[in-house]
Amino acid sequence: MNKPICAISCPIDTYSGYGARARDFVRSIVKLNKYDVKILSQRWGNTRFGYLKDHNDKELASKIVNNLQAKPDIWIQITVPNEFQPMGTYNIGVTAAMETTLCNHTWVDGVNRMDLTLVSSNHSKFSLVNSKYEERSKDNNTVIRSGKVEKPIEVLFEGIDPEKYFSKPTTDFNLTNVVENFNYLVVGHWLPGDIGQDRKNIGLTIKSFLETFKNKKNSPGLVLKVSRGNSSIIDRESILDTINKIKESVKGKLPNVYLVHGDVTDKEVNDLYNHPKIKAMVSLTHGEGFGRPLLEFSMVKKPIIASAWSGQVDFLDSNLALLLPGTVEPVHRTALVKDMILPQAQWFSPDPTKIAQFYKQVFKHYKEQLVKAKQLGNRNKDIFSLNSMTNLLDKYFKQYVPDTFASQIQLKMPELKLPKLNI
Repeated sequence: MNKPICAISCPIDTYSGYGARARDFVRSIVKLNKYDVKILSQRWGNTRFGYLKDHNDKELASKIVNNLQAKPDIWIQITVPNEFQPMGTYNIGVTAAMETTLCNHTWVDGVNRMDLTLVSSNHSKFSLVNSKYEERSKDNNTVIRSGKVEKPIEVLFEGIDPEKYFSKPTTDFNLTNVVENFNYLVVGHWLPGDIGQDRKNIGLTIKSFLETFKNKKNSPGLVLKVSRGNSSIIDRESILDTINKIKESVKGKLPNVYLVHGDVTDKEVNDLYNHPKIKAMVSLTHGEGFGRPLLEFSMVKKPIIASAWSGQVDFLDSNLALLLPGTVEPVHRTALVKDMILPQAQWFSPDPTKIAQFYKQVFKHYKEQLVKAKQLGNRNKDIFSLNSMTNLLDKYFKQYVPDTFASQIQLKMPELKLPKLNI
């Protein structure tokens, strides 16, 4: 019997968070060994292509097709929900959903077009289920239509391959320009918003670091692995300009801030995480659909400071990581994104009085925090591994996806009895 055709539309060849999710997801589908997998490679914003070639991933590259010859048995889209379109006999959407408390109504409609949606975290599921809408007439007296999520949603975390991200001291990543032996690491896209209002909260992370350690002898450093969406020189100079403006707003002798810019391989990311000059990761994020770099960093068993809200709390145990308290507040107007981050939505703001306290706690009591970080790494290596994700995916497929499809049915022609001819 032929295997069911499983077509997956995703940004598999891009240097992006969704690209990483797509590659791991496809590998899990292939590992199930139940489907004839075909990949339709898509773009993801301004992030560049070339990941598969750079990493010599011939297995995934060999499954890419330009188009489909027939309707697939299983159709999977790894993207934002407003782009979901049912193209197969059974249709699955895969998304990290939204970092805020609400999603646009087009995302709700997208989920309802699919038979099943798999999201990255409990927060992602909440943001979709919490999003209900009404469209009213001009006089506001009549509800023209309303909507809420009607189709099944399940949480499928973004499993990490422990062979890619593991605890092993290395100096392979070039940090020779970093003079401090103790540095905090920040990873992520520096998105729109005033200082303290961008989604990853990178501006406030820098400013609070400068305020915490200004005029101090032997202060730590801050290493930023960030971009605004691409690896161009213009992008790099724009970030450096913003960093300098933040520095100008803080008076005193300031600690050093370093920028690592440009695309890096998985090995280089792991080498950066493991570099002896990198001691901890910090994320004052307003919201995450999952928070993949935080899970990756937990695997190298170093301390993490992060906001106590949204996707990352699924895998950051509050007893083993430093989770900042705070409040859920309206999104600032400078961080709004049309049809995505909505004016009526809310997200998290960490308590500013606790940020300096947590920076100092890691710096002054590093050995104590390191013990907890090792416990967290060992825990996450088992619970949030790629193998565990594959097993959970298999469970969902058994629960929701049909066992057989029309393409597998082999037509049996009736046996013809012909008369014997005497020749």
